[in-house]
Amino acid sequence: MSPTPLGRRLVALVVAVTALPLALLGAAPAAGAQAGGRPAPSAASPTVTGPVTGGNGAIVLPGTTTFDLGAVGYTQSEFLVSGTAASYTAAVPLGSDGRWQAEPATTAPYTTRIVVYRPADAARFNGTVVVEWLNVSAGADAGAEWIFSHTELIREGYAWVGVSAQAAGANNTKSLDPARYAAVSHPGDSYSYDIFSQAGQAVRDSAAKVLGGLEPRRVLGEGESQSGFRLATYINAVHPLVNVYDGYFVHSRGGRGAPLSEPPQQIVLPPSVVRSRTDLDVPVLSLETETDVMFGSLGARQDDTARFRLWELAGTAHADSYITIVGRGDTGTRETALRELNLMLDPPTELGEAGSCTSPINTGQQHYVLNTAQYWLNRWVATGQAPPRAPRLQVDTSGLLPAFVLDAHGNVKGGLRTPAVDAPVATLSGLGQTGSVFCFLFGTTTPFGAAKLATLYPTRAHFVARWSAATASGVAAGFVRPADAALLVAAARASEIGGRPAE
Repeated sequence: MSPTPLGRRLVALVVAVTALPLALLGAAPAAGAQAGGRPAPSAASPTVTGPVTGGNGAIVLPGTTTFDLGAVGYTQSEFLVSGTAASYTAAVPLGSDGRWQAEPATTAPYTTRIVVYRPADAARFNGTVVVEWLNVSAGADAGAEWIFSHTELIREGYAWVGVSAQAAGANNTKSLDPARYAAVSHPGDSYSYDIFSQAGQAVRDSAAKVLGGLEPRRVLGEGESQSGFRLATYINAVHPLVNVYDGYFVHSRGGRGAPLSEPPQQIVLPPSVVRSRTDLDVPVLSLETETDVMFGSLGARQDDTARFRLWELAGTAHADSYITIVGRGDTGTRETALRELNLMLDPPTELGEAGSCTSPINTGQQHYVLNTAQYWLNRWVATGQAPPRAPRLQVDTSGLLPAFVLDAHGNVKGGLRTPAVDAPVATLSGLGQTGSVFCFLFGTTTPFGAAKLATLYPTRAHFVARWSAATASGVAAGFVRPADAALLVAAARASEIGGRPAE
């Protein structure tokens, strides 16, 4: 089947935009230096030992991808970082504007671990290290950002470092392999902020060991869900004191921040609504799903600035089928993209070991936008070019409770759009789910019936044309990566929506 004129234009657009990053990223500060005259990083430099070996012979990280990293040109290693970490207290009460004044309080010794994924070939390294605050919501370390956006990180040559910043993750890891992690000792989450600072400092100061000789030019701090809450507090309270990270991606934090200090130290709680401070010297990109908007971020909305972007993503939930089913084995193939498209028509209710939900879970296209978020944050830090602004999701606040404004297909209006909501085959929502303990985070998918699909897309050509046009619009607006656009269009052409593909 030959490409349509629209398909040929999309391919041309993909080729043109793909060529931009290498030309535009340009030179970057040397390791340890800061762009724009920013203060040099000043966190304590921890002792780094390793690579860690022994015990059961494998890195303990339950929440990560499952394919062989060597097959995609990456290598993995693990190190212990140790030192003395500080807790923090507030010099003045914490306000919703995020312009907090924190100061060190108590200190405690610690040893935790970091996991490193990096290109095996130094020539593939793009100079950027993503340092992720590993998520412990399920009681064990999980690299949510790695799972969600690893296809972009791998194809562009990022290094990724996962940090066991919180006690739950460090202690669970040690319990699963006591011999390998015998030295791990976490003093409690009041110290997690300084531990995260010191992990970023180790990436800079001990790059020869941690990164196998790769020289980092940009170090980015990232976190999702609970890690996003903690990162919000870190940005507002701790970043101005240490300047370790060159930019931040805060994913699905709702409108919350985490305690600055907690028992057994003095409790220092943030207000119920927390915004990102607007006087930072580094960029912050914040992304919220439909679930997050209705569970807190609606009240914490703030305007975009020269250093802040808020993206609200239509048709998505806090967690979805990608992070539970598809993403861990995704190596960026057309077959995976087709599987994702087909899941919108036959969505799952199962969450694996976490149980099952009452209704089919969300199958939206969040991870494609997360890939784009990685691209834009890196470009923002490297060149100063800010990401595009996205409209907010449309919310009706006239009633007793806020409610999304929906289109004729039941999908929310406004927000950052993907082909899944602009050429829909299902109603995708971040709300309406019940079942096991985490189900409320997984939203819902309601597939269109055969009659509605036939009306919307009477032939395969109709579906491919609409899907391709929506994809091209996403690329042109800066919200879909060209490599992902090619996969999305290939999946549409291989699907049976509107009729079987030609042999």
